[in-house]
Amino acid sequence: MLLTIDVGNTNITLGVFEGEILLGMFRMTTKRQRTSDEYGYMICGILEHREIDPKEIQSVIIASVVPDIMYSFTSGIIKYLDTTPLLVSAETDTGVQVLSDNPSRTGPDRIVNAAAGYAIAKGPAIVIDFGTATTYDLIGPDSTLEACIIAPGIETAGRSLWGGAAMLPAIQIEKPDSILAHDTVSGMQGGLVFGAIGQTEYIVRKMKEESGYTDAYVIATGGLGKIIAKETDCIDLYDPRLTLNGLRLIYERIKEN
Repeated sequence: MLLTIDVGNTNITLGVFEGEILLGMFRMTTKRQRTSDEYGYMICGILEHREIDPKEIQSVIIASVVPDIMYSFTSGIIKYLDTTPLLVSAETDTGVQVLSDNPSRTGPDRIVNAAAGYAIAKGPAIVIDFGTATTYDLIGPDSTLEACIIAPGIETAGRSLWGGAAMLPAIQIEKPDSILAHDTVSGMQGGLVFGAIGQTEYIVRKMKEESGYTDAYVIATGGLGKIIAKETDCIDLYDPRLTLNGLRLIYERIKEN
């Protein structure tokens, strides 16, 4: 079995594959101060709870945007799963060429999403990841990561809103019944959700116009992406497993080569 891990700023998402079949998808919070034993014990506990024997994990591949935890995290995997994980970076043979002045600064999660997006689109694509940050990545017809836009994530914007305004409460992010709100909570929900929809539609349109890839296939992922994808025609596909599948594809590519 293959364990794929996406280490994000807010959550760590894990997926266990047997071949192309995703047997389970799990999440744990990203925490800066955990020991290798804590990470190893938690991962094994999650797997066992889902009736997956940790001893059956033969390989591990990780994309991480949180370098501060990686020494303890990878040490925990080595000690508890008895395998050395593969860490994705711009230098990894992912099949994606990063067109950037400094490819090493490109987030591994974006490279992985580009690999998965290109595998789906078989041509130009725009991948939108609604996470702690909302990222828009342009993939060219030859599996090139050509451009990106990075905006505050919806929840990040929300925390900034209620954290910076004393009379605004913390709210659950969901689409209200109408954009014409009659109370504070609905007004905040409308601003965040409809604002994100408008931002998505404008950015996608401008990316297509300026790149010339007018038929680019648009794929969304990330926890809150489901809300946005349901409300706009500019997104062709919502795939919550995109990053995990991208990690699987990269692992299979490396294994074959």
